[in-house]
Amino acid sequence: MDRAEANPAIVTTPTVPVTGIWRTIRSYILWSYERGTIQYDVMVTLILIFVFLSPQVINFKDKPVEHNPHRTGVAVVPDGQGGFIYEIEARDIKAKDDIALRSELLSIIEPISGEVTISRYEAVRDQAGSISAYKVWVQR
Repeated sequence: MDRAEANPAIVTTPTVPVTGIWRTIRSYILWSYERGTIQYDVMVTLILIFVFLSPQVINFKDKPVEHNPHRTGVAVVPDGQGGFIYEIEARDIKAKDDIALRSELLSIIEPISGEVTISRYEAVRDQAGSISAYKVWVQR
């Protein structure tokens, strides 16, 4: 018992041919297969599966912002100085005082133009003298 002997059964276990697996993985990564081969078809199929199924699994946070457009008629015309004048029909405006009117006009304009401030507005009257629209000048 002075000497320990190695068990030959453990030493001679067969090994998995790793070089063949790595060669295959390397050829897929480097895209070394010609068109029309089964390997090429497998790579294209995997890419298509990723493209079509990944948006359902991965949240890319790229959905458009939902907003309810107003049913108010809005006409946008250039003011000649690089800005725009928004003409908004008065039939949907309920406010009577200045602060509420500005707030209501802004809530109609901002979904169209983004964040803006109203520099001034004026009421457009019809021939009978009632307000038919509002002209609104805005600044970014």
